[in-house]
Amino acid sequence: MSTIRVVWGTASGPTAMSSYDAALADAGVENYNLVSVSSVIPAETYVEAVGTAPDLGPAGERLTVVEARATTAGPGRASAALAWSQSVDDGPGLFYETSGEMDREDVERRVREGLAAGQKLRDWEFTEPRVAVESHQADSGRYTTAVVLAVYGESDPIL
Repeated sequence: MSTIRVVWGTASGPTAMSSYDAALADAGVENYNLVSVSSVIPAETYVEAVGTAPDLGPAGERLTVVEARATTAGPGRASAALAWSQSVDDGPGLFYETSGEMDREDVERRVREGLAAGQKLRDWEFTEPRVAVESHQADSGRYTTAVVLAVYGESDPIL
């Protein structure tokens, strides 16, 4: 059975990119090239919320992810959320992500609504949804990023 790990982080920096890089470091995936995919969980896959990724391979390799990401300039709040649910018979499942300058409760409500809409499009019986949320207030004059990522397996060589 394959594993997808849900990781998250927040960080601030002097630029939008530096805050994003630091948020990826907080989640443990700063040394990889991230390749985003839409949101379908393959059948017979175990999804675990781990917070910080373990070692997933050599630096510079490719990681396949579903990513929720928000960056804001202070003062402001960056919030990101990822929700997921799998079919009850070890079949496929769904990730839904949302992000923006909103509070923690609003981003969680929106991601749950999105997941419910996606579930209605499919003829699968789903388990109860799970949600991971990151939210952080940016200081004036600084950028802040919040990320939540579903990391598919381990890294692969990019070349």
